[in-house]
Amino acid sequence: VITRPEMEIGRYHWMYRSSRPHRYHHVPALRGNVSPLGIQGCFECCIKCLGGVPYASLVATILCFSGVALFCGCGHVALTGTVSILEQHFSTTASDHALLSEVIQLMQYVIYGIASFFFLYGIILLAEGFYTTSAVKELHGEFKTTACGRCISGMFVFLTYVLGVAWLGVFGFSAVPVFMFYNIWSTCEVLKSFQTNVTVPGDQICVDIRQYGIIPWNAVPGKACGPILENICNTNEFYMSYHLFIVACAGAGATVIALIHFLMILSSNWAYLKDASKMQAYQDIKAKEEQELQDIQSRSKEQLNSYT
Repeated sequence: VITRPEMEIGRYHWMYRSSRPHRYHHVPALRGNVSPLGIQGCFECCIKCLGGVPYASLVATILCFSGVALFCGCGHVALTGTVSILEQHFSTTASDHALLSEVIQLMQYVIYGIASFFFLYGIILLAEGFYTTSAVKELHGEFKTTACGRCISGMFVFLTYVLGVAWLGVFGFSAVPVFMFYNIWSTCEVLKSFQTNVTVPGDQICVDIRQYGIIPWNAVPGKACGPILENICNTNEFYMSYHLFIVACAGAGATVIALIHFLMILSSNWAYLKDASKMQAYQDIKAKEEQELQDIQSRSKEQLNSYT
């Protein structure tokens, strides 16, 4: 008589052919970017890295670097050309424009400092953008935002606001030489039209630099009239300085736009970090309450077991 255990053993042998333990065979990896175990390939890693790039901060950094480079480079060369024009045509005595030369030299040194500072500050803001982007992307993971990080983000918001207001002043100040050179250029155009359309000589058409306050009233000659003014306008140095001042003014405007862009980004990131800190506090409290509930349940089970 065949017993039931023997019947079960026979059925097992019939279904699996053998009672030997199962042997795992090596399965070749699938071709492509993802392995059978779910390990990410090169393409997925690149996509993940690109997803963590703060593109808004990157665009603002490039715009800031471009604006500062245009302002500093073109402004430095334009100031040198302005001093040369003044010395050759409007103030032949060195003592008359000595103060202006010192101020321009000081401004050139300030330009060096501005370029160095904003190069470093732009890199710091870009790094802060990477930090806050990682904090937002990994809000529900193991990433923890600290109070120090939120304070640093708030400090950057305040500092960027102050720099934005300061650069508004720089932008307005950079428009002054553009206005002066434009007046000289427009006077030259009037002088040329006078000579072609009217028989009256153009000696009465003059440009007096002393009225702008950059050189004293006793400077000699202080103004240029007629053919002298025409020669000034026809020099490459004048046109080069004029166009460089225009580009420097445009660079200052681009820097203002970049700082406003940075201010919006930093304010948004600071708000995200603030929400992330609240979420972390909520999760910590929830985890603590669940742990306490589990402890209470385990103690109650132990007491129930001891009674029984």
